[in-house]
Amino acid sequence: MATAAAAAAASIVLLPTRRASPASMMKLSRRLNCSYSTSRKQLILYSKPGCCLCDGLKEKLQSAFSLSSADSYSLHDVDLQVRDITTNPQWEKAYQYEIPVLARLRSDGTEEVIPRFSPRAGVDHIQSKLAAALSRDN
Repeated sequence: MATAAAAAAASIVLLPTRRASPASMMKLSRRLNCSYSTSRKQLILYSKPGCCLCDGLKEKLQSAFSLSSADSYSLHDVDLQVRDITTNPQWEKAYQYEIPVLARLRSDGTEEVIPRFSPRAGVDHIQSKLAAALSRDN
């Protein structure tokens, strides 16, 4: 089935939910970044457990990945890393009032925050906005 193959192509990485030290999070982040293929685009979703807006966006992102066609700009080569802000004091301080925050990882390792999607935005709208954001160089 085409949608099953598409869903398998886009990967989601869930970071640990236990409170981790910043040093251990950096080690994990480095390990994750080293394992990624350089041709894959990377998105980061800052979230926390129990956030209904975060859960809604995760569902829409998964649908956008699985419904992406190979003909248009493909979201098949995208890795989505979900970061629980409660596991890192820096993330929690930066995003506690802003979640969900979606960012793309640039080739130089910096993050660019993607403008927030309306909770009412449809999957098609999210697909087109993500495609535009990911097609930009750096």
